[in-house]
Amino acid sequence: MRTLYTHSTNLTNLPICHYSQFLSPNPNTLSLVPSSSQIPHFTSISSKKQRFSSSLIRSSMASPLPNPFSVLFVCLGNICRSPAAEGVFTDLVKKRGFDANFKIDSAGTIDYHEGNEADQRMKAASKRRGIEITSISRPIRPSDFVDFDLILAMDKQNREDILEAFNRWKFSQTLPEDGHKKVKLMCSYCNKHDETEVPDPYYGGHKGFEKVLDLLEDACESLLESILAENKHIQDP
Repeated sequence: MRTLYTHSTNLTNLPICHYSQFLSPNPNTLSLVPSSSQIPHFTSISSKKQRFSSSLIRSSMASPLPNPFSVLFVCLGNICRSPAAEGVFTDLVKKRGFDANFKIDSAGTIDYHEGNEADQRMKAASKRRGIEITSISRPIRPSDFVDFDLILAMDKQNREDILEAFNRWKFSQTLPEDGHKKVKLMCSYCNKHDETEVPDPYYGGHKGFEKVLDLLEDACESLLESILAENKHIQDP
């Protein structure tokens, strides 16, 4: 079983390949509404000012918008499959007008390519389909199990590495007990394809990148519908 790569790992043990912006947590803001006993009363205040004050109180009591549904796509180095998945899903969400309802990101199980752009071949294949990939590679981190509602692994090894990391981090970090339940396989959402994993196209040719995009487009369509069905507060604009 492979463990997540850290800076202390001996690089000579890794093949020279793609092995290998931090999102800050988006805490909820709680609006505290003063009780009537805490609101100063002045007998000289005009009725107009009283109505204005009441309007402000009602406004502050309005229900806040629900948090965006957050999805993290993960592969090995975060330069091919997961950036493409992020791009495909982001494009789909934008076309449906759900931009404000989603937080979308990608990461890798190792940090060999941290700070790098996505593979140029992957970017070119995506661009031919009208999809822009703008993400910068980063490794998965403990806070991802808090910040994201769903973590999608591109293959079974990725999923195993993610779960292994969670089991290790939970002893030193404050993580949700059911964080492991957030981790699923990307292809579990495919409807048109029978593959169970998204293959790594790094050492393949043009067809490999196209195959990855075919799988991701299929899975992302089903993924969005699944999220919308389970989160009724996300409404069509």
